[in-house]
Amino acid sequence: MIDSPLNILDQDIKYLPGVGPNRKKMLSKELGIETYGQLLEYYPYKYVDRSKVYQVCELTGDMPFVQVVGHILSYETFPMGPRKERVVAHFSDGTAIMDLVWFNGGKYAKQHYTIGKDYLVFGRPSVYNNRIQVQHPDIDDASKVDTSAMGMQPYYNTTEKMKGSGLNSRAVERLTRTLIEKLPTLPETLPDVILNGRRLMGRDEALRTVHYPQNAKDLDRARVRLKFEELFFVQLNILRYASDQRRKYRGYVFNRIGPVFNDFYQKNLPFELTGAQKRVMHEIRADVCSGRQMNRLLQGDVGSGKTLVALMAMLIALDNGYQACIMAPTEILAEQHMQTIKDFLRNMPVRVELLTGIVKGKKRAEVLEGLLDGTVQILVGTHAVIEDTVQFQRLGLVVVDEQHRFGVAQRAKLWSKGMDGAIPHVLVMTATPIPRTLAMTLYGDLDVSVIDELPPGRKPIQTTHVFDSRMTWLYDGMRKQIRQGRQIYVVFPLIEESEKSDMKNLEQGFEVLCQAFPDFRLSKVHGKMKPRDKEEEMQRFVSGETQILVATTVIEVGVNVPNASVMVILDAQRFGLSQLHQLRGRVGRGADQSYCILVTPYKLSEETRKRIDIMCETNDGFRIAEADLKLRGPGDLEGTQQSGMAFDLKIADIARDGQLVQMARDEAQHIIDQDPTLSEPHHQVLLSRLRQLRKDMMDWSNIS
Repeated sequence: MIDSPLNILDQDIKYLPGVGPNRKKMLSKELGIETYGQLLEYYPYKYVDRSKVYQVCELTGDMPFVQVVGHILSYETFPMGPRKERVVAHFSDGTAIMDLVWFNGGKYAKQHYTIGKDYLVFGRPSVYNNRIQVQHPDIDDASKVDTSAMGMQPYYNTTEKMKGSGLNSRAVERLTRTLIEKLPTLPETLPDVILNGRRLMGRDEALRTVHYPQNAKDLDRARVRLKFEELFFVQLNILRYASDQRRKYRGYVFNRIGPVFNDFYQKNLPFELTGAQKRVMHEIRADVCSGRQMNRLLQGDVGSGKTLVALMAMLIALDNGYQACIMAPTEILAEQHMQTIKDFLRNMPVRVELLTGIVKGKKRAEVLEGLLDGTVQILVGTHAVIEDTVQFQRLGLVVVDEQHRFGVAQRAKLWSKGMDGAIPHVLVMTATPIPRTLAMTLYGDLDVSVIDELPPGRKPIQTTHVFDSRMTWLYDGMRKQIRQGRQIYVVFPLIEESEKSDMKNLEQGFEVLCQAFPDFRLSKVHGKMKPRDKEEEMQRFVSGETQILVATTVIEVGVNVPNASVMVILDAQRFGLSQLHQLRGRVGRGADQSYCILVTPYKLSEETRKRIDIMCETNDGFRIAEADLKLRGPGDLEGTQQSGMAFDLKIADIARDGQLVQMARDEAQHIIDQDPTLSEPHHQVLLSRLRQLRKDMMDWSNIS
């Protein structure tokens, strides 16, 4: 039974010849490999072409791995201290002589590799004393090796602990070879229509080829097949989930544009909407008229006018006899939304109330009562607004600000707030620009809208890179700005790993700034402060009582101070691109020209220099997010870290495989459109693979 192709991949890795209990323990702890299937999906990270044999006379010290065929002429031994020796074998193929060197294991070499016998030697050449040498080479009996059939040798990532116990890349390769030789033909997981339509390699061939390709072309085809499959099942699952939700839950129909919306549009709109805002309003309008529940992600840079669009969507709900609410991740942000909405709605008969932790007693009771009897039309608050104690009379639209701080479980709570089997429409806003490929994968059940224009009158922020040797010049510029009536942020890094020293830097930095700016008032804010003290200090800056706010990244999402026109980021090399962009978005909110100064030491790595250059070149959040995704990978992206990648990609790379993400999405959408429950006979293969993935790898319910 064990060797049927379906369950051989579930077989415990310790039963694979060459593994056993000890190696199983090591593989499990270090790489999470416990079954045959998991070893099969532990893909090589690089390959070396073993089909070409060089002559010794062709070798240079800057070549990567090479192989030569020849024989050992003689051995020399050089003492290296107590009980240590360097063993050198002089090796020739008749065209020239090179050295094979062992700093340990030389005794074994002298015993096993015979002078005069032909060997295939493989390794990385270098030059020592004007002679080519290869240290610790791989050596095989030349009579037993067919180099034309060797193809490309795979290399596997291994940890220091593994190497210490003899489980290096070569050892992992031997285990993989044993497994592949043992495996029967593996069943196909994709239907013929996709395989043939996309000209994809079969699964069994792809899994064998990816470990032992004969050439680069075969390898490329195998990787495309495996990447496509991985991305396809992620997309299929997301779209199936979204389709289930849509079938299960109806949405309220808002088919009326009435007096509340029209009054606002005609009398209170502060400026003409941008083309992007109008486009997004049309998309929202189509959703809320459709009879299905809206689930839309609204992306736009800081200051692009997302809140105005959200408010107009809420006013449509009001015109149709429903209530709306907006949720923010922090109290200070909720208060800010409250203020913004009240300013927009000035003199309009719309009751807007705030519900956060600080609204207590009589006031809280009044708000809760107003929600129940329907007199509170718009509620602004933190996530507390979806607790069970908060009951609405008729909640029709929920706006969620900063999606990545608001999980799926919380979103599910909204469904209980609806009536008659329908659920409120959901509009999710984020100022963290998410590249399209990542948005498709992280928030696949959400339709995506993008506001990619800034409102008229906004000047682009000027970003400058300054070395920390020019602080005097920087301070002069800051004084000039403050004398013109502006305010300034100064941001220090606070990273978990180095929290102690970072806090010390912040405290010392604050003292230095107090001495450098004796004529001005400073506030200080960091995450270790009590919430009340933090709010107080923030408030002093918001009101203009202090001119400089010294802070850590706690200000990254939050305060709106139109008068703050300079953002100084110290040790900018320690921040990610998206984080730098978020911080920069704290300024440029008024009509004045704003500046962002990135301060770094002179010595920077290549990657850091790229990050800083991108920041200075563009204000486009999407370009920055794409670059960040390429530089750092999806797991690290600001905003995705909190929600966590709900799936584990073993070979695909969302940053670099954008076309495959789109291709997988199109195929999955096509199947779900035809057969949303995957009940047709030719889709059974997909259903069984989805069940297997759900069991093996991940909690798919997190993807939403």
